[in-house]
Amino acid sequence: MRKVLFILSELRDEDVDWIASHGERRAYPAGTELIPYDSRVDSVYFVIDGSFAVLTGKGDVIVELGSGEIIGEMSLVDPARTTAIVRAGEGAVALRLPHAVLREKLAQDAPFAARFYRALSVFMSDRIRHTTRRFGYGGGAPDPDAPQMSEINEELVDKIHLAGARFDRMLKRLAS
Repeated sequence: MRKVLFILSELRDEDVDWIASHGERRAYPAGTELIPYDSRVDSVYFVIDGSFAVLTGKGDVIVELGSGEIIGEMSLVDPARTTAIVRAGEGAVALRLPHAVLREKLAQDAPFAARFYRALSVFMSDRIRHTTRRFGYGGGAPDPDAPQMSEINEELVDKIHLAGARFDRMLKRLAS
């Protein structure tokens, strides 16, 4: 759940409404490969419910993603072929927002683009910090069980309640 807060904390209410109205809610049967290994990803996915497993090319589980997680954001920025597999687990539901639709919005709406790319930057910065700590770089002992956001910066704390409310509103809108 915390990952989506990085994105939604940087966006405005109208941005979140646009995402919800231009995305498509989809349920994925368990075992469905959302993203195959060595493929091109064409969408960003906001996990609504259930779980998705991220696996190595050999099939080893890297991480399980749950509600509030984001999938496909790296391919939006860098369309290189994938180096992992994403497979649906039980009850997997996601909001699928095609890259083409999102890129068109980003090209036409500079303020939205600035907010969205800032949100991705904050999100990816946290991810690399977590990965660095997890693998023991930077002097700390590796802790694979450490939470993704062990420290939240003060600016995000001020926005976190808004981000949570935005995510809840998005879920309600998609449920209707």
